[in-house]
Amino acid sequence: MMLLNQRPEHNQPLVAADTAALGIAGADQAEHYLKARDSHAETPQHALPALAGELGIGSLHIKDEGTRLGLGSFKALGGAYAVMRLVLEEAGKRLGRAVDVGEIGDASVRAIAAQMTFCCATDGNHGRSVAQGAGLVGARSVVFVHAGVSRERVAAIASFGAEMVRVEGGYDHSVREAARIAAERGWTVVSDTSWPGYERIPGLVMQGYTVIVREALKRRPEPPTHVFLQAGVGGFAAAIAGHLAILFGAQRPKVIVVEPARAACIYATAEAGRPVKIPHEQPTVMAMLECHEPSLIAWRVLSRLGDAFMTVDEQDAVAVMNRLARPAGNDPAIVSGESGGAGLAGLIRAAGDKEMRGALGLGSSSRVLIINSEGATDPGRYAELVGMAPEDVARARQPA
Repeated sequence: MMLLNQRPEHNQPLVAADTAALGIAGADQAEHYLKARDSHAETPQHALPALAGELGIGSLHIKDEGTRLGLGSFKALGGAYAVMRLVLEEAGKRLGRAVDVGEIGDASVRAIAAQMTFCCATDGNHGRSVAQGAGLVGARSVVFVHAGVSRERVAAIASFGAEMVRVEGGYDHSVREAARIAAERGWTVVSDTSWPGYERIPGLVMQGYTVIVREALKRRPEPPTHVFLQAGVGGFAAAIAGHLAILFGAQRPKVIVVEPARAACIYATAEAGRPVKIPHEQPTVMAMLECHEPSLIAWRVLSRLGDAFMTVDEQDAVAVMNRLARPAGNDPAIVSGESGGAGLAGLIRAAGDKEMRGALGLGSSSRVLIINSEGATDPGRYAELVGMAPEDVARARQPA
């Protein structure tokens, strides 16, 4: 399914708060914090000319977040950044002066951080980021996971020192439970979704994601004409779309938001014209995108910048994982987790449909950017779906 954005706010300017969060100054600050981290390294961007030729487009580039900061997903840029910002802001208040990220290891700052507890709900990747950020500054973290989060992902989060809390139900239940317990105990919620009265911290999380755009554009001679962005609550898609719009204005690339058909809350919201909660029915293999209520600030951005909204099926996601693991021609092999290639699944579906191609203006001059948002964050599940271990993917390339 695909829905073109015909809302009155489509192509209208972002509100001031979103421009501030996703603009150039915010991205500068996110980069400054990122460079202070020992494990920082720019993630690779790959050209896939063989697949671009098959799809009848001019070029296809994939920005691979599967190696980001040792966490295996783009989420490493968001939660940890927000935790670090919040600790340094608190330290500044208590010490009576501005505290820079270079002081993150100072005893006075860590003593303040040790008195702070950060919590969040997660499908897996965001929790790792919050837990890692808390560990970097010496704070405590508590991560709420719902029934569908695998034991492997729970163990990965716990390895960063987080206290783990299991919650019955789905992701949205864990979000509400984390907020409830945090209010009772005076903890700070670091969520990647937003609700009325809670926007500033999710805005910081989104601000961290703007680094992806900075890095991607540095490696391209021309900006993309189209970006296909996967969405759960929508924060990632909104952050990328927002920063691109601020950089390029009316010349911004077309933004296509892609979701699992089984968890398409942004699509349903676009269809209704207002934020809606969809029922939790069948689980999706795209577990990191299995969200049933949109982030309010994400929708505020996407209602203006999302040019089209579409869904992909379970088999589409698995097919992309396998295609990236076993590419054609001289295209590189890429390890993409169950949710990581959803944007590419959307492109493949759109490129193969005459009506969608025409509506989106996809053709031989199109320059498409895809972001592989995660690697094999659950290696066992990856091996089951692809038929090989992630570390074997690069060795499985067959000559054209």
